[in-house]
Amino acid sequence: MNYEAVIGLEVHAQLLTKSKIFCGCSAHFGQQPNSATCPVCLGLPGALPVLNKRAVDFALKMILAVGGRVGKQSVFARKNYFYPDLPKGYQISQYDKPIGVGGAISFIDGGIAKSINLTRIHLEEDAGKSLHPENASQGYTRVDVNRCGTPLIEIVSEPDIRTPHEAFLYLHALKQIVEYLGICDGNMEEGSLRCDANVSIRPIGETTLGTKTEVKNLNSIRGVERAITYEIGRQIAVVSSGGKVVQQTLLYNDADGKCYPMRSKEESHDYRYFPDPDLVTLCIDDFWIAEVAASQPELPIARRERFVSNYGIPAYDAEVLTTTLQLADYFEAVVEHCGDAKLASNWIMTEVLARLKDQQIDISEFAITPTRLGELIGKIKAKAITGKIAKDLFELMLSDSRDLDVIISEKGLAPVTDSGDLKKLIDKIIADHPDEVARYREGKTKLFAFFVGQLMKATQGKADPETAGALLKARLDE
Repeated sequence: MNYEAVIGLEVHAQLLTKSKIFCGCSAHFGQQPNSATCPVCLGLPGALPVLNKRAVDFALKMILAVGGRVGKQSVFARKNYFYPDLPKGYQISQYDKPIGVGGAISFIDGGIAKSINLTRIHLEEDAGKSLHPENASQGYTRVDVNRCGTPLIEIVSEPDIRTPHEAFLYLHALKQIVEYLGICDGNMEEGSLRCDANVSIRPIGETTLGTKTEVKNLNSIRGVERAITYEIGRQIAVVSSGGKVVQQTLLYNDADGKCYPMRSKEESHDYRYFPDPDLVTLCIDDFWIAEVAASQPELPIARRERFVSNYGIPAYDAEVLTTTLQLADYFEAVVEHCGDAKLASNWIMTEVLARLKDQQIDISEFAITPTRLGELIGKIKAKAITGKIAKDLFELMLSDSRDLDVIISEKGLAPVTDSGDLKKLIDKIIADHPDEVARYREGKTKLFAFFVGQLMKATQGKADPETAGALLKARLDE
């Protein structure tokens, strides 16, 4: 029997506010363990939470970006559960009246436009973090409660995803949106973007949903794809052998690529939700929504379309160049300094991205600024250097921040443009290759590339291609 997967993703995005969602403690990552806490985020008796307006603004940005509907009146509820890293014994979240409903995340899959519908977007606070020893006999689990109260939005998709690759593309598109909006840094390794996957299978053609499992501990987009792939295969094996899938929460181990049972899956009634008595209803009027809408930046899809229409670059180039906000900004800055979008695109997509991959850094850490790359491209356009020399110069620029003209002069990289010098070299090449000259003059004109190669070799790539080509052709055609 053939099966199809039914997948829904729950993504928690940590908001880039300076302080926590219900108190003034710092929300900065990486502080000394248990140093950024107060009676409010620890839930001590008598402490009262106060909502962070900036967190609400960020939630509204996301809702508007995905075309969702803003809940004009939303309610914070207490979600009760007991873990060592949750001192209060409950989490302040939203339940039946979230701040956002509906919307969709769109992406391109093999040239086909797809959209995954969203169920809801809601605000909540984060719990702390348990630090487990690698070996249970080597020590105790430690708890860092700094993260308690850090503001989150949870983005819940409909079960519209059908393949692990669609889940990968959906997450990539979602990550792009939160980064472009400036509301989350998207760092899954640090836990500021976390994903849980709800996975079930059913026979192809069925409409009834199967029993789902929830996969946790997914700390990369590729990891999400691999975990879902494994879990689909596991469920198919269980059903095919006559067994039944059990509703449970699983942990994914990236080291061996397998999922392991953690606990039985909770239902909403297990959390005993009730409105938080210390927080009033959150009321959002049209003026507030309009104010946030006016501050929205250009989003990835719109920027890709603009790159194609304004700069005339291929759609594929535009998709690559808008992968991150920083890369898109870098490209536009290079274009501003060199005036040639296609050359800028070519250099970034080949030379720059290759170096980023080799050095395992992002564009913000790259040694060559957009101004300097634009200057390099400008020199190519002005024929101040050849394409071959430009690549050599690019390598030098990675570790030498001096003025390009100084580097060119010191390294002897200036092009050979003197006609007299080029003619002497051409005469020598012709004298050294009489057989090839004879064949060329008999009509084997493809040999012209051979002579160009010889001339470039003789000048170490410094010959101006246009001048050298014209002189060489005139001499061969005599």
